[in-house]
Amino acid sequence: MDIRVIIKIHAMVATERTGTPAELSRKLAISVRTVYNYLNFMKTEMNAPIVYCNSKCSYYYDGECGFCFEGLKIKD
Repeated sequence: MDIRVIIKIHAMVATERTGTPAELSRKLAISVRTVYNYLNFMKTEMNAPIVYCNSKCSYYYDGECGFCFEGLKIKD
């Protein structure tokens, strides 16, 4: 898992701007399968309450999500 991708997914999920899995894969330049792998990792290993809303066509957090990435220096 690439922490840079997790940070990007977190930011998009937190603002409900992921789009569909296919749209998210295009935004991140990764495959749809890889999107599902990251989301599954975040749900199971990081306890992220991520759910998908069909009407909004976006993932969102169903509850508090307290990740702290402050101070992390990441180069793209």
